[in-house]
Amino acid sequence: MTDYGHPLEFGVFLPPGAEDFATTLRLARAADELGLELVSIQDHPYNAANLDTWTSLSVIAASTTNVRVFPNVANLPLRPPAVLARAAASLDVISGGRVELGLGAGAFWDAIAAMGGPHRTAPESIEALEEAIAVIRALWTPGRGVRLQGKHYSLSGARPGPFPKHDVGIWLGAYKKRMLQLTGRKADGWLPSSPYAPPPQLKAMNAIIDDSAREAGRDPKDIRRLYNITTELNAEQLAEVALNDGMSGFVLMVNTDDEVRVFAEEVAPAVRELVQKERGDKRLWDESTRPKGPAPEAGAVYTASGRALGRQLIGVHNHLREELTKVRSIVQQVADGVVQVGDARSEINAMTMRQNNWAMGAYCESYCRLVTIHHTLEDTSLYPQLRQGDPRLGPVLDRLTEEHQVIHHVLERLDAALVAAVAEPGKVTEVQEAVDLLADALLSHLSYEEGELVEPMARIAYHH
Repeated sequence: MTDYGHPLEFGVFLPPGAEDFATTLRLARAADELGLELVSIQDHPYNAANLDTWTSLSVIAASTTNVRVFPNVANLPLRPPAVLARAAASLDVISGGRVELGLGAGAFWDAIAAMGGPHRTAPESIEALEEAIAVIRALWTPGRGVRLQGKHYSLSGARPGPFPKHDVGIWLGAYKKRMLQLTGRKADGWLPSSPYAPPPQLKAMNAIIDDSAREAGRDPKDIRRLYNITTELNAEQLAEVALNDGMSGFVLMVNTDDEVRVFAEEVAPAVRELVQKERGDKRLWDESTRPKGPAPEAGAVYTASGRALGRQLIGVHNHLREELTKVRSIVQQVADGVVQVGDARSEINAMTMRQNNWAMGAYCESYCRLVTIHHTLEDTSLYPQLRQGDPRLGPVLDRLTEEHQVIHHVLERLDAALVAAVAEPGKVTEVQEAVDLLADALLSHLSYEEGELVEPMARIAYHH
């Protein structure tokens, strides 16, 4: 069993055709409104029937609020890495930190050459990809003019910038041994597709990545595993892949509105629940006892302001999820001895909750306060109005309030672990355990709340 413990994320892989971008944009907006985290488009610049990927992603980013966008995956031979670095960073700044970079070594070499690109052998393409990663990261790192000398890509004093709004992940589409080894050595994430890497093959491929990561002095947990999937894989299979093969991001290839809706409203919550149960959040509560709200009624009237309120709730939740991931990462780095607590300032350059006097404890405490404030606002304002608007929601709202109290106790446990770790650094493992417990509880709670409240929020008048 290989579960790296990453929070689960879900997204869509959209059609790139030039003949109907209106459909592509509508599917992206649906993914955003339904609470998915990722939207991606393939990148085959030599295909005249496809729109340009970066242009399409820019329009999608401008038309959405919460989803992160990325090429799945960018065609390196036709996108010089220095220009690609600036393009990705620019869109990340413009979108408020909502860009990742899927990157591939290239394929279909005759078509690439027909566009004026190189015709590389397999070893050359991997060598070029490794050089490209160095170029991209160098231009994302503040400093003086960069000089890198490579066989395929070089920098001769290029000045870094613009700098991404957040730490953009470089996720590699990799299948064969040398590409998997490069993923382990250099990448932030692995992004295979199920038609080319079906679930039975993932274990062996993960082992290559993990071995290469360890040889490079990296923790395999540092590499996020995302999986492009088809509708053939159901929730139970995806949960098994998450728990046994370490996949924590699932990106569905979609063509219709119904596929997006079912994935967001049925499949994703079911996978989260199955995985969270196995990971142990049953220590805090029994999810099977959670009450369900009333089913949507035919003819229900939904207001634009109500739908916007639901999107706002999901946006706040996504922010909590993102910040939780950062807390876990920082605690892990301190535990691994990679950085000292007092030397972690660079870790929060792109965080929205900055501290003037940075310390691991100060940041975790800030996060605890944020969660508590959010829950207090719900208990005192949102929930009473929802209860008045539809009394049938009472059992759900009561349960959500009870879970707020449970999470509050988990936050207190985290505070206590932080205090102990200051005096005895060896007790950082207790901080890790508390953060893991918080992640299990909070992610489960957020999914439950979204599943039960977004629909009634769209039809019940709410006054701030």
